[in-house]
Parts: sequence; C-alpha cells; structure tokens
Amino acid sequence: MIYSRAIDSRNLAGRAMTFNNAKIALTGLFVTLLLSGCASVKYSAFEKIGIHKRDLLVGNVEDTRDAQKEAQEQFKDALEKFGSIVTIEETGLKKAYDRLSDEYEDSVDAAEDVSDNIDDVQEVADDLFAEWKSEIGEYTNADLKRSSQLKLRETEGRYNEMLRSMRAAESSMQPVLATFKDNVLFLKHNLNAQAVGSLRTTFSDLESDIGALIEQMNQSIQRSDAFIADMRNS
Repeated sequence: MIYSRAIDSRNLAGRAMTFNNAKIALTGLFVTLLLSGCASVKYSAFEKIGIHKRDLLVGNVEDTRDAQKEAQEQFKDALEKFGSIVTIEETGLKKAYDRLSDEYEDSVDAAEDVSDNIDDVQEVADDLFAEWKSEIGEYTNADLKRSSQLKLRETEGRYNEMLRSMRAAESSMQPVLATFKDNVLFLKHNLNAQAVGSLRTTFSDLESDIGALIEQMNQSIQRSDAFIADMRNS
C-alpha cells in the first residue's frame, strides 16, 4: 500500500469542477511550489485560482476520510494475516514472520497517513475560523453580522465534533499497533511453537481491539461525510 499526504492535481480538480480548465491545470503546479511555503502565500495563490480555505478544508476532510477507510482495510488485512499464523506449522514460521512484519509496517504507514491528514484538517480549519472571526468585525450591517456569527458557531460546532471523532479514531490505532509490534518482535526472536502459542492467546484480544477500532473509524467517517455535506450545501 502506498500512502501520501500530498494533495494531487486529480483531487484538486475533483473539488474544483466549477473552475475552468486553465485553472485546474495550474493547480498541480501551485501544489508543488507552495506546499513547502508559508501558509499565507499558499492560501493567496490558491485563492487566485478560485480555491478558498473552505474548499481546502473540505478537501482535507475528504482525504482524511479516505485515509481512514484505507486504514480500516489495512488493519483487517493485518488481522487476517495474524490469524493465519496462529495455525501455521513451525517449519513455516520464518515466512510467517516476514508476512506479519510487512503487515505491521503497512499498518504503521496507514496510521501515520491518517494522523497527517487530520493535522492538515486542523491546520486549515484553524486558519479558516480565525479569518472568519476577523472578518465578522468588518460588517456594517448588524443583521448580516449576526447571521455570520451564528453560521460560524454552527460550523465550528460541527467541526469540533468531527475533529474529536477523528482524534478518537486516531488514538484507538495506537494500542493495536503496540500489540502488533510486541508480537512481531516476539516472533522474530522466537521462531518456534512457543511463539505460536503466545500469538494464539493474543489473537482474540487483538480481534476485539480491531473491531472496536473499525467501529470508531466508522463513526468518524460518518461525521466527516456529514460535515462535507453541510459545507457544500451552506
């Protein structure tokens, strides 16, 4: 599995369907040049091609949702490999260790991808809400100002619920990874029947932990979908 936190041109093109072809073609170039630059320069460049902070936030939430779905599949695959090892013959333990070690590394990559995407969501959201609060002070019409304040509170509330769910799902990955790592290390140094016996005692607990992890991620994915829909319809 290959994981990447970079926003590629295809993703941005999908989010900017209403923009003309010339703008979409420039997006990939701006991404390459600006991701390593300061935030204000990056946002200014995106706004020049019609992509604003709320568009970037929605895109980052989509990336995080997709990363969580990929992580779910990766943890399921790792559990399946783990389960196959507990019934393996001792003569095949070296190959079994190699497979389990690879699954552990892929799981770590998947978890890191989720964390990176959540960090991106939080960074853009913080900038978006700071800008929104600042610009509310520029209103001269009291009714419009109150309406914008109400919309900001509602959006922040939905966002905070989603972010808490994302962080909870992120946290739930760490105990599973720790269990995987312990057993991979144990198997590495004990390629014998005793190691398989240890894995058997761990498997049922790990199965339960991964089941809880997947449910936590499902809740986060549902909140992400709801937040995306609200942002697009508002």
